[in-house]
Amino acid sequence: MSLRDEILDQPAAAQRLLDAAPTAFPPIAAALRSRRPRFAVVVARGTSDHAGIYGQYLLAIRNGLVVALAAPSTITLHGARPNFAEALVVGISQSGRSPDMIAVVEEARRQGALTVALTNDAASPLAATADHVVDLRAGPEQATAATKTYTTELLAVALLSTALDPLSPSETADLAGLPGLISAALTTEPHARDLAAAHAERQRAVVLGRGYSYASAREWALKLQELALVAAMAYSAADFEHGPMALAEPGLPVLAVAPSGTELEAQVALLTRLKEDHGARLLVISDAPAARGIDEGLALPDGVPPWLAPIIEIVPAQLYAYHLTVARGLDPEHPRTISKVTETR
Repeated sequence: MSLRDEILDQPAAAQRLLDAAPTAFPPIAAALRSRRPRFAVVVARGTSDHAGIYGQYLLAIRNGLVVALAAPSTITLHGARPNFAEALVVGISQSGRSPDMIAVVEEARRQGALTVALTNDAASPLAATADHVVDLRAGPEQATAATKTYTTELLAVALLSTALDPLSPSETADLAGLPGLISAALTTEPHARDLAAAHAERQRAVVLGRGYSYASAREWALKLQELALVAAMAYSAADFEHGPMALAEPGLPVLAVAPSGTELEAQVALLTRLKEDHGARLLVISDAPAARGIDEGLALPDGVPPWLAPIIEIVPAQLYAYHLTVARGLDPEHPRTISKVTETR
């Protein structure tokens, strides 16, 4: 499969994971009920780290858990032994092969913490280290840039949240509708391609998101960096106003993920200021016409549940990054200087 093929495979990949969930998650749910963790720690790198950021928001909002992102080098390079007692420790990795991540999960399990691996390789060292393993069921991902493994990581985090606390009837319907919503998001490709062609000369960008969508902003920026070689800096829209707003100037490319929800009003106000007061050039991914109409926009389908929005909203961002890479005369299948599997210590 090419990178574009893998982007287009995401509805099917999500369906495969949903079909496997009734078998994969009940043992985890039973362990969570018997050992109810006081907090959670997520260990991840690269794209998977952004799935962890989604987990920070989702497990806090839906499950009431404080969630920390692990600093793996504290164990592998500094020899520290953080206290993981009473924690849920979740390792998220496409390959499951990075030694520093494995070390965190191994130490947590040694201390008696409940450990879960979310990985696309159920036979990986990370999977062997954890108490419970969720196979992402994304299928082989050959392209260097992660796409379908990212959206299945997000879905696995959402399913882990439902293992902590049962689904409501509306949430059950939300999950069942995900593959269809991903398919609807893929229909933005022609518009994403046209916008990318018009933006081919861009060398830098600021990428904004807030709440659940902060993870999407981070992942969109990474895809622009590794594929299109654009110096993209991602910020929480709230944090952007606390200093980085000084970057605002005429012509500054600002990309934003701004779906309907509690953050939308503040997002629209900030983006309007950037356009009208500072002359920035905006591209907004949103289901809200008011957000897209500030400047340029890519539409999200209607009816996206806020708690699952990152799984949908990243799809137009992936398509834009892919087509920007092609428009800039670069090879999306072989980004320079990076490889599919990175093993840090």
